[in-house]
Amino acid sequence: MTNIYQFEAELLDGKNKSFADYEGKVLLIVNTASKCGFTPQFAGLEKLYEKYKDQGLEVLGFPCNQFGGQDPGSNEQIGAYCQKNYGVTFPMFSKVDVKGPEAHILFRYLTNNSKGILGNGIKWNFTKFLIGKDGKVLNRFAPTTKPEELENEVEAALAK
Repeated sequence: MTNIYQFEAELLDGKNKSFADYEGKVLLIVNTASKCGFTPQFAGLEKLYEKYKDQGLEVLGFPCNQFGGQDPGSNEQIGAYCQKNYGVTFPMFSKVDVKGPEAHILFRYLTNNSKGILGNGIKWNFTKFLIGKDGKVLNRFAPTTKPEELENEVEAALAK
């Protein structure tokens, strides 16, 4: 597979979303959690989305409960929490596994096409993948990388 456009995933509302719909856009794909020390990054992700969405950036959130059980709620609870506490308007998808044998195919693709500090696997919540307009991974960022630190990378990707 050469890019992410052949994948689809389920949104929080249960509807399937084809990644072909994002062709030509820059994507920031993040595995999220609502009860994590990094959860306040939702605010920064929303600011990044608001600042650059009209230029072609999409932020895509994927809740995951694999790291410390930090996203135990239902899809409805997760969506309500993100909207109420952080004003999230970017697309949020249904809860997925991002590692192991049940990992969503999108995250298998992302990890196979980018290296982290300790290898390919996702180590914690709020790992971020920047995808170029061609649907290929441009860069991967650790959970400790704050969304506001990504502005230069996002701007460079949008300019290509």
